[in-house]
Amino acid sequence: MTKTNAGNFFEDFYVGQVIRHATPRTVTSGDVALYTALYGSRFAVQSSDAFAKELGYAHAPVDDLLTFHVVFGKTVPDISLNAVANLGYAGGRFLAPVYPGDTLSAVSEVIGKKENSNGKTGVVYVRSTGYTADGTEVLDYVRWVMVNKRDPESPAPDPVVPDLPAAIDAKALGNAVPMLDTAYWDNDLAGSTFRFGDYEVGEKIDHVDGMTVEESEHQLATRLFQNTAKVHFNQHTEGQGRFGRRLIYGGHVISLARGLSFNGLGNAFHIAGINGGRHVAPLFAGDTVYAWSEVLYKSDLEGRTDVGALRLRLVATKNRPCADFPLKTEDSTYEDGVILDFDYWALMPK
Repeated sequence: MTKTNAGNFFEDFYVGQVIRHATPRTVTSGDVALYTALYGSRFAVQSSDAFAKELGYAHAPVDDLLTFHVVFGKTVPDISLNAVANLGYAGGRFLAPVYPGDTLSAVSEVIGKKENSNGKTGVVYVRSTGYTADGTEVLDYVRWVMVNKRDPESPAPDPVVPDLPAAIDAKALGNAVPMLDTAYWDNDLAGSTFRFGDYEVGEKIDHVDGMTVEESEHQLATRLFQNTAKVHFNQHTEGQGRFGRRLIYGGHVISLARGLSFNGLGNAFHIAGINGGRHVAPLFAGDTVYAWSEVLYKSDLEGRTDVGALRLRLVATKNRPCADFPLKTEDSTYEDGVILDFDYWALMPK
């Protein structure tokens, strides 16, 4: 018997399966600094202890997407080690703040699976939950991933596709943000004068800036999150695949686009929920990422006068500036260059 882990293939998953993932991870200030170095995030609440404490936090929380990546990374050896691609997300909620010194672990449940028509791969749906060491739930989300079959001749299982919400109701968003004393919200220090009331449904924002992905950066990020998926780090195997090179981790694209979104959404400091997300096309080292956002909806939050929720569509492109807001063609296919279509809730001070 081998003592090494070859990862799960499509046939190994079954609906109702619960997987407790290995390697709890203590998040440190070093992780926060490295995350900033990789993505250039500038949101004041996550950048400054002094700013966060004035508002009512214990101190600056960890960037929400750093929490997401660490939890996601825990799941990879069991869920997507043999993945072809991560396809999308839904129903994600950030439930409690994470601070440097907190230890994160993850558990996943398989909630659906369906073989693809080629008979060589299938799609697996999982709901993953992240916890701190004291059992506090900090994050839960659904993702679906295309996974290789071990044996293409094995029979197809009965398909089970979960019914996923198109969006999270604003009333169901988590409590990761304490009640804030927004009298201490300093627009100058936050980097934006625009607050919740200044945005309108249907408004589109070109985030203007671009960021080129370097090979070393995405490799460093993949290892930072302990993400072991072969498609991201093994050029020997991927050089023989359909693209001939490693794919950039999809979460890397989300964080790059989120970092770019500061220019235009500087006060949208907290990701409260992930309604849906699709990696439309692959990204490779050497490509330059641009982004734009659309305000889809605005919602007050029950019992809160300090912040409101914006439902935002974040679109990322490669090697294509976004002044014309590229998205879909007349026949509803994505335009060339679009690589990410991400729908999320963000909180913003009133």
